[in-house]
Parts: sequence; structure tokens; C-alpha cells
Amino acid sequence: MKCEICGKIPTTGNNISHSKRHTRRTWDPNVQAATVFINGKKAHIKMCTRCQRTLAKVG
Repeated sequence: MKCEICGKIPTTGNNISHSKRHTRRTWDPNVQAATVFINGKKAHIKMCTRCQRTLAKVG
């Protein structure tokens, strides 16, 4: 999933076990469906929770 506000996308890396074996994994951003007003009109977008917090703070 991708945040439609900031463009945040999944990142990749490795799981590292206690024995130091590496396996691939991903970290997904916490993307939620939200209804927001853009230019006075309702819009249904997918945005990360960080953007939701910023939007609630700024208004």
C-alpha cells in the first residue's frame, strides 16, 4: 500500500535470527482508508496514520 499524501511505500530489509541467518522481509506503512475534505469536497483516500495525525493537528 502507498500513502496518497506523503507517498510512503513499503521498505525492505532482513530478518536476522539469533544464529544470524538473514531472510528477506518488508515493513509496510500503516495505511488506513480515510474520508477527508479536499477543496471543500469529500474524498476517500488511503493515508498513513502519521498523515492523519498531522492533518488533525493542522486542520
